[in-house]
Formats: sequence, structure tokens, C-alpha cells
Amino acid sequence: MAKNNEIEMTQARLSELSERKTKILYAIIKDYLETGEPVGSRTISKKTDLNLSSATIRNEMSDLVEMGYIIQPHTSAGRIPTDKGYRFYVDMLMQDKMQEVEELKETILEKGERLDQVLQQAAKLLANNTNYATMISTPTQQQNRLKFIQLSRIDEEHLLAVIVLGGNVIRNKIIPVDDEISDETLLKLNMLLNTNLNGMSIEQINLGMIAKLREEAGIHSEVIRDVLSAVESVMEIDTSDMEIYTSGGANIFKYPELAAGENAQEIIQTLEEKQQLQEIVAQTMTDENNKGIQVYIGQETPGTGMKDCSLVTATYELGEGMQGTIGILGPKRMDYEHVLKSLTRLKSELDSIFKSEQ
Repeated sequence: MAKNNEIEMTQARLSELSERKTKILYAIIKDYLETGEPVGSRTISKKTDLNLSSATIRNEMSDLVEMGYIIQPHTSAGRIPTDKGYRFYVDMLMQDKMQEVEELKETILEKGERLDQVLQQAAKLLANNTNYATMISTPTQQQNRLKFIQLSRIDEEHLLAVIVLGGNVIRNKIIPVDDEISDETLLKLNMLLNTNLNGMSIEQINLGMIAKLREEAGIHSEVIRDVLSAVESVMEIDTSDMEIYTSGGANIFKYPELAAGENAQEIIQTLEEKQQLQEIVAQTMTDENNKGIQVYIGQETPGTGMKDCSLVTATYELGEGMQGTIGILGPKRMDYEHVLKSLTRLKSELDSIFKSEQ
């Protein structure tokens, strides 16, 4: 349902503009991406096949300003895209599913290399290929589906909860009990938990579900409460052991709008310290809608210090339940078409190589 709503919103944005306005806006953004300079009507008249006068183009540009797609930074200057304009441009690119994916300059992944070496090489190649800053996280177990729970007795005061997650990840938790529990009761509690929770995500185990299970457990409701608390703790994504490899930080200084003032310092600090990057990765992996390529523009960009940037991320898979994130960070006027192609290609390479090695 969420995906359908997203598609409908994209179609609504694209249908808001006439074909002529669409071509003019597209030409403005393309030229601004290339030059970083405000774009005037005369430039548009020379670079498009619209065969329109500069006066007509100026009128259309005025409409686009009123609609919020472009702004005029100075009275005598041309126009530059707003975040809404960039969003329009990106949506146009991402709608075109038949675009030929551009090959990366070199084959980056050779079997036999260690995972950390592969990811470091991939980050460096992606930075060289795009001229932006890049990041790649090591894959993390996505503990978002419960497969099985087994309660067994350790002694009169403790139970062992064996919790099996997606990808056959196993976690053990000790559950204290006030009174000894019989084998028959343990069997009933195991059946109660597995009948109701198998295949459930952490989001689906809500307060209503918890209340229902505790009620059915009767006098052992506290045991159910402690088991569910243990389940919640092991299903949370743990980013503490996650490594994030970055490359191309110096590329930020190639873009005046990012190199000026404190912008560059904040961005470089984010890339070096990596705490914000870990939070971004955790956010992309926990959102069930973020399994493809995501584009964050300006104020949409997660984390402080990156509001003048655009961030493009993709999720790659390393077998059942194992996922990592690739990201490209650059100015809002980044070459989205090239970035999307490069990112799609790298994601495909990582997916295919890792899956073939299983």
C-alpha cells in the first residue's frame, strides 16, 4: 500500500507540469548540474529544441518559480533548482526503468578477496567513478523475523530461551522464574509462543499481541512478558560491530557550495567519525520501504551538517537476512543520472558475487 501511494504521488508531481514546462525545467536542472551557475532564458533557448522565444521561456520560468520548482537568487540572475525541482528531476530518472546501466570502469569484485578488502575497493572505485564522497557498510544481520522459540529448564529458578531469527541466527537468553515450571507447562508455553509469533516482525509484536499472549498464559504471564522482552532485545538491529568504509571525502572541495564556510568541515567530520553514518544505515535498514535505491535531497537528508547535500543510498544483500548499505554523498546539483546508474551497477555486482559464493 505504501509503495502504491509513493507511485501515485510521483505520478501526480510529474503530471502537474505541461510538456513545455517539463522540458524547460529539465534543461534548467541539467545546465545547472553542469555549470553550477544560474540559468537564463537565452541559455535555454539555445540548448533545447522547443523553438521558443526568450520572452516565452521567461514566462514559463516565472510560472515554475511560482510553483516552487526554481528560484531566482538575484534580480538580474537566472534561475536555479529548488529541492522540489531536484525531486522532480530525480523522480523522472527513477521512473525510467529501461535505462541502460552504465558499466563501472573496472570489475571490482574478485572471488577470494576478504570482505573488508572488497568493500574498501568498491567505495574507492565508486568515489573515483562519480567524483563524490561514498560509503559502504559491512552487512548486518537483519533480525526482523522470528522463526522459532524454545523454552527449556535450566534449574528451578531459570529457563533458557533459545530464539531463532531469520538467517538461522540463534540467540540465547536466561529467563528468571519465581516457581518451578513443569514439563507440561513448558510445552504449553512453547506452543503458545510459536503458534502466535512464528514469522512475525518486531513491529507486528505490538501491545495488543503481548496482552493477548499474557492473558492466555494465565499465572505464567510474567514468564511470557520476560520472554517477549528478550525477543525484542535480540531482534533490534545492532550496529555496534558495523564497519563503514568511506572514500572520496576530498571530492567535497570540488563543489563551491559545499566547500564554503563550515559545510565542508561538518561533512568531512561526519565521514570520519561515522556515528551519523551508522545511524543513517540503521534507519535505511529498519524501514521496510527502503529496500531499493533511495534519494534524499537537501532537507530530506538524514543527519545534521548535510542539509546542503544530496544522499543516494542502496541496499545490497549477502544471503538470507544479511544486508548492507551503499551511499553516495554530493551537492544537490549532483549528476543523478550517472549516480543512479553507477549505484545500480555496484548493487547488482555485490548481490551477484556474494550470492554466488554461498
